[in-house]
Formats: sequence, C-alpha cells, structure tokens
Amino acid sequence: MFTLQQIHDAHAKVKSGADFPRYMQDIAALGVTSFETFVIDNHTIYYGPSNFSLISEGFKKTLILANHCDAAQFKADLKSHQQGNTDYLTFLRDCAKSGIEKWVVLMDKMTCTYYDAFGTTVLVESIPLPS
Repeated sequence: MFTLQQIHDAHAKVKSGADFPRYMQDIAALGVTSFETFVIDNHTIYYGPSNFSLISEGFKKTLILANHCDAAQFKADLKSHQQGNTDYLTFLRDCAKSGIEKWVVLMDKMTCTYYDAFGTTVLVESIPLPS
C-alpha cells in the first residue's frame, strides 16, 4: 500500500494547477483509488483497494468558508489556478472565499467534483491526461 510520504513526495512536484494531471497519474500509480480534500485545513483522506485509507494532517491554522457559494467566482479562480497563475495555498483561500468545502477525486473516472458546505455539487470536471 501507499504511504503519506509517497503522496507528499508526488505532491512536492506540483507548482500550480497546471501540474495536477501529472500528480493524478503519479498517485494513481501508487495505488490511490480516490481522495477527498477539505478546504478548511487541507486535510485529505486517501483511499486505496480493500478499504485501505490514510488521512493526512491538516494545517494548524484553518480557513473560514464563506456562508454561501459563489460558483461563478470559484470557476474563474479554478481556471486561473489551472493555467498556473496561482499557487496551491492561494487556490485553497480562493475556494474558502467562494464557499467550496471540499473536492473529491475518483481515479477510475478521472473526475474531480467540488462541493459546497451543504454537500451540493458545484462542479464536476474531467481530469485531463498529462501531456
């Protein structure tokens, strides 16, 4: 099974949202089948085969989520991040300001689904294969 150190090593290669597809490929190769990341403190639950899971430690300082979801602003911020214009911490802050609670990645479907604090799906996007 995979370890948090292996995931951390793969994540250390990510400089912006433009690197996300390669990161997905790297952690899938480790055996990660899905994961969910929580914006408030960045803790992530990684899932693998046979009910295997690991939880990464979150930040000590937490972010405050907006009371309502601003889907249009979130999509604009996500696009900017995916183009490499923001770093990961900025993206997390932007998610919090837009009311995004978490995202869930399913490796078998290569999708990333973003949810607000009420569990409403804000966006489902396909993860492109790295070029």
